[in-house]
Amino acid sequence: MKSDSQIQQDVFEELKWEPSVHADEVSVKVKNGIATLDGEVCTYAEKWSAERAALRVSGVKGISDKLKVSLTQEGARSDEAITGAVESALEWSSTVPEDAISARVDDGWVTLTGTVDWQFQRLAAVDCVRYQQGVIGVSDEIVIKPALTSALVKADIEAALRRRATVDAQSIAVGVSGSEVTLTGTVHTWSERDLATHSAWATPGVSNVVDKLTLVY
Repeated sequence: MKSDSQIQQDVFEELKWEPSVHADEVSVKVKNGIATLDGEVCTYAEKWSAERAALRVSGVKGISDKLKVSLTQEGARSDEAITGAVESALEWSSTVPEDAISARVDDGWVTLTGTVDWQFQRLAAVDCVRYQQGVIGVSDEIVIKPALTSALVKADIEAALRRRATVDAQSIAVGVSGSEVTLTGTVHTWSERDLATHSAWATPGVSNVVDKLTLVY
């Protein structure tokens, strides 16, 4: 098992390897496998990339993201300009349902509201915002509209997990309450965790997924 100091070094090296992140502006501390990222970055996209890079490192159990977005003069935009850019991106997205999402911008912080049928549509809406100039943060308040739930939801998810050879379906328990799914058990990597939660979100009728999976290296 890696020590915290080794994980810290690996996270910093991963940040240096990630071309979209200025690693010299980011400090890394690790305690009990939890990596804390601190410092200033120039865009919200860079903040997101730094977090994803840290999660790729073996031994990282979680992230405490304290990075602040400090826009350059060239990168700053008015709330009105950001709103227009976000609305245009949502309109042109082939994944986000037409007129399903509304955006409000307050001092560069974008709040998305609305209702969609699927988790992938909600993620696509957030993706439309992430790379817009002037954005310093995103609040996702999009609601997934529950479809008719089926008694087969649990079986559908378990079957999806079994189809994914990299995930040990036997180590994951699936609980279903109404349209909410709770995942418990163990996984060995963040990619396995992502695959398990994606399998749950991809099941018709699921409006919320509670991830209680434990990462065991």
